Amino acid sequence: MFPGMKGMDPRAMQRMMKQMGIKNEEMEAERVVIEGKTKKIIIENPSVNIVVMQGKKTYTIMGDETEQEKGISREDIEMVVKQANVDEKKAEAALKKNEGDIAAAILELKGDE
Repeated sequence: MFPGMKGMDPRAMQRMMKQMGIKNEEMEAERVVIEGKTKKIIIENPSVNIVVMQGKKTYTIMGDETEQEKGISREDIEMVVKQANVDEKKAEAALKKNEGDIAAAILELKGDE
């Protein structure tokens, strides 16, 4: 962590961090999900460490990662088809245009009537 601190007793390191106003804690979690614009990262069985320094939190996450591309779910398409009374192609196109926002897609399609 700090140069010249190799081999330092972990308790001494904790005391030093406390004196510097740095808090370190572990958080129990079953799953961590990071949603980006084009993909979703899911971390199963994560080990989550939180470091608080000067009021800012930094999260370190380790675990088994899987990645999914973000897309429009079948359930969302079916919901728009039923609510806006359109075919699946129109429903999917409206969802894509509205970045997956179901309500906005339905309102857009109903406005076209």
